[in-house]
Amino acid sequence: MNTTKTFMLLAAMTALFMGIGFLIGGTSGMAIAFVVAAGMNVFSYWNSDKMVLSAYRAVEVGPDHRDPLIATYAQDVLAMAQKANMPRPRIYVIQNPQPNAFATGRNPENAAVAATTGLLSLLNRQEIAGVMAHELAHVKSHDTLTMTVAATLAGAIGMLANFAMFFGGDRERPNPIALIAMMLFAPMAAAVVQMAISRSREYEADRLGAEIAGDPQWLASALQKIQSGARQVHNEDAERNLATAHMFIINPLAGGLRDKLFSTHPATENRVAQLRAMVAAGARPHGLAATAQAAPDENQAPQGRAGPWGRRKGPWG
Repeated sequence: MNTTKTFMLLAAMTALFMGIGFLIGGTSGMAIAFVVAAGMNVFSYWNSDKMVLSAYRAVEVGPDHRDPLIATYAQDVLAMAQKANMPRPRIYVIQNPQPNAFATGRNPENAAVAATTGLLSLLNRQEIAGVMAHELAHVKSHDTLTMTVAATLAGAIGMLANFAMFFGGDRERPNPIALIAMMLFAPMAAAVVQMAISRSREYEADRLGAEIAGDPQWLASALQKIQSGARQVHNEDAERNLATAHMFIINPLAGGLRDKLFSTHPATENRVAQLRAMVAAGARPHGLAATAQAAPDENQAPQGRAGPWGRRKGPWG
């Protein structure tokens, strides 16, 4: 159902893009709009992961990283990807105090997941695993490509609407009032479509991510902590790259003022309720969660050393 809704919303956004092109320049304008959209889609298909990772100055890591916290984070991501029968993703860390994470890449074979240093410092190992399982779910469902295309088209629609104000279209077509209305409401409509795509996919990624990690409680606990932490920390990189906000597990703009009108994510309490409903329905720990339960010595590990990102915890929190 969510997949069908996503394709319907993408089709609506593409139609809106071409419709604005028609209003600006008639049939030829619609054709040009289609060519521009196709070019943007091709470019974003091949380069979206590089652009996003570069924008946030992400650093790639491996399971043998010298910092034990980062090494454990990488090892758990690879372990969950293997259990989910997924290709090995590239793993990144972003030097940013806001707790957050995202996934990017055009397909599972060329995917990357990234966590901020703020997230690694705030959450325990189970919660980090829950978050990264959510990101792996986006990869497995090919959401990363869908989100990138939606963001690209939304930006292009806004650009075309602004062009309408300056070029005016065919003389026999819309009057100045109609052009002004289009300039104002077309970008808003594109943003609504983009947000609807993001919200529907977040619920599905929560569900699938809980299955990958093996315990819905891990992600539920993490979402509550991240929501609280994100609202207290301003993310300047996200403010400079608004089109990428929907890629994060929690709205990265929550620490600023840009999220007052629109939100790219469903309410955290609704997401937590869905995850807890899975537990109430009889979901049993499995996968990495079952391994954690079978390792009581690690669960009771003492607190680790303090590091450059704040307090450190033992291997299982």
